[in-house]
This record gives sequence, structure tokens and C-alpha cells, in this order.
Amino acid sequence: MRIALAAIFACCAFGGVATAGETISQNARRAELESILKRVKLPPGFSISLYAIAPGARTLAVGPEGKAIFVGTQEKDVYVMTPGENSAAAVERFAPSMPFIMPHGVCLSADGALFLVERNRVTRFDDAENTWRDASAKAKVVVKSGDLIPRSEESRGHASRVCRIGPDNKLYISLGQPHNVAPPDKLPLYEKTGIGGIIRMTLDGSDREVFATGIRNSVGIVFDADGSLWFTDNQVDSMGDDRPPGEINRADRAGLNFGFPWYGGGHVRTNEYARVEPPKDVVFPVVETAPHAADLGITFYRGDMFPNEYRGALFYAQHGSWDRSAPIGARVMVALSGTATSTPFAEGWNVGTGYYLGRPVDVAELADGSILATDDQNGAIYRITYQKP
Repeated sequence: MRIALAAIFACCAFGGVATAGETISQNARRAELESILKRVKLPPGFSISLYAIAPGARTLAVGPEGKAIFVGTQEKDVYVMTPGENSAAAVERFAPSMPFIMPHGVCLSADGALFLVERNRVTRFDDAENTWRDASAKAKVVVKSGDLIPRSEESRGHASRVCRIGPDNKLYISLGQPHNVAPPDKLPLYEKTGIGGIIRMTLDGSDREVFATGIRNSVGIVFDADGSLWFTDNQVDSMGDDRPPGEINRADRAGLNFGFPWYGGGHVRTNEYARVEPPKDVVFPVVETAPHAADLGITFYRGDMFPNEYRGALFYAQHGSWDRSAPIGARVMVALSGTATSTPFAEGWNVGTGYYLGRPVDVAELADGSILATDDQNGAIYRITYQKP
């Protein structure tokens, strides 16, 4: 069994790497990926299908005009998907002449500007859905390289940025801190710069401020209907299989502290700060999630394709654990509106033997009410639809 799964993993992981100007093949591995999807379980009436292939696909930004969907990665490529009826009509590399370093964060403003957040730079591309083929010529640097975080804090660890445009028309960016538990001598710098927190700024990069602190590594943020910011947070490693929990948090105003590094997740204190008095105003999570499942991308469901009970539900991706003897995660979760618990919605990529057949990263809603989910292990984007049984 282990050998067979290893073979499946080897043949399905990552696909090819894009070269400049390349249109990504949508056929070479389709049968393999569709075979894996047959293992995925969903509630009655729901189905999942392969929407597109994009090596290393992580984050999604769906264009409001329905002309393009932008895909961020952890490496050097960004992709543009041209939507089709049931699958992407094409997947192409975005701005191939521009050198990117971890171009993970993608988000769109109301007027169609794409913001691309790398490890240590932010770039804006106006009218992105209509001009993305000429993106290199239209790029505007919002935060220049080296100004998003101090270069002394650059690391691949916890550097997968995510972003959203808030109801105040400001750009919000999460800045994970590059440690398992941040050392005390780093805390003043991190509090000042927003590392281990979420920052916001105007869309031209001015008026930067720290919006929230006490966050270890958020790789999923979204605004709800009342303007509050919700976010996932990946919690401290090496504290045992069943502690601490992951977190889904809510910030209804600026200036809140969510407890890290004094708390490793939920109400669990870290070993490093167990004897240090925590801030008195710590905000604890709205939802405590499975320990070490790696909660990432998050979205609220606003469409009308799914049954009524899913309206306003919070969908989020669990990438899957590595710091646990029995791995959990590798699934799409849902928390129905008004509940403080979440349950599996799409699962089957975790075969329970240390191998994953796929690892979901982000979720996003299309105009028709279906949901897309990325899988960076397979370099795939899936589409989840509903039809009444």
C-alpha cells in the first residue's frame, strides 16, 4: 500500500514548471488528477471536478468582470486563468519578464487593480483583467523591495503573504513572523513593523499602519458583511500531537492583540513565554480548529448555488499536518453561519499513512456560486458545484 501510494504521489506532484510565455498544458495529467478526485467525499448533491492545472497553485483572486482569475505561488510564477464554462479555457504565465520572489499574495480592488504581494515587495497592476498581457509595462511599485519587512527578517519560513482590499478601500497584508516562537529581543521590531500581525495602507502604499498584532502566521484573510476582518492563524509546532489548536479569528477594529507568542494557539501557553505575563487584552479565537492541520485560505459564501444553510458559511482550506504522528487535514472545511465549530466539507486527499494525494491551500467563490479550491501539491485547481439530488 505504501509503495503504491508513493508512486501515485511521485507521478502527480507539481507537474511541469512554466517558462516565459508558456501556456500551461491542461491535458497531460488530467486523467491522474480526476482519478484522485474520485476519492474525495462531499455532502449529498455536491460534486468536485478538475478546473485547471497550474504548477504550485496556491492563492486565488477572481476578477469581478469574469475575464481572468489570478493565481499566486510560493516560488516565482504567477498565473492567469481564463474562465470557461466548466473548466478554465486557458492558463498562462503572468508577467513572465518580471522576476518574482514568492509571489503568493494576490487580491483585487473594486476598480480592478491587481495587487501582488511577494515576500518583500508589493506591486500594483491597474485594470488587470483587461491589460494583464501587457502587465510588465503597467506595473507600479506600491512597496519597494526591502520596505515591506526589514531585510534582516527575510526568510522562506512564514513568508507566504496574503492580502485583501478592505471596505475602507485600504490594502491589508498579513506578515507572518519567521520563527516557531518569536524570541523576546525581536518583539519590539515586530510590533513596530507589523511582523507577526496584519498591516494596512492606502492603495498607493502611503499611511501604513499596524492593524493587528499577536498573530503567528496567517495565510488566509477575508472581510465579512459588517466589515470585520476574519483570518486563519497557524499555531506553534512541537507541542505534541493534540496541542495547541489552530485558530480562526475576528478583528472588528484596529489595535487588537491575538496573543502570540504568549499563547501558542487558543488558550494554550507557549513553553518559551509560560512565565511571562501576557497582555491583558488578548483576543481569543472565534473557532478553535484541529491542531496542526494548517488552516490557510478562507472565504465567506455569498452565492445561491449551494443550499440555503450554506449562505454566509465560512469555507477554509486545511493544508494538512507535518508536525503530528497521525496526519490530519488536507481537506476543505466549513463553519456554518452562527456556529463556533467547523466540519469537513471536502475530504479524501489524506490517506492516513503519511502520504497526501493532494493538499488544499485556498478557496474562492465564482460568480455562479461554485467554489474553487487550489492544491499546491498537484498544481491543480478544483471546482465544487451543487445540484439538488
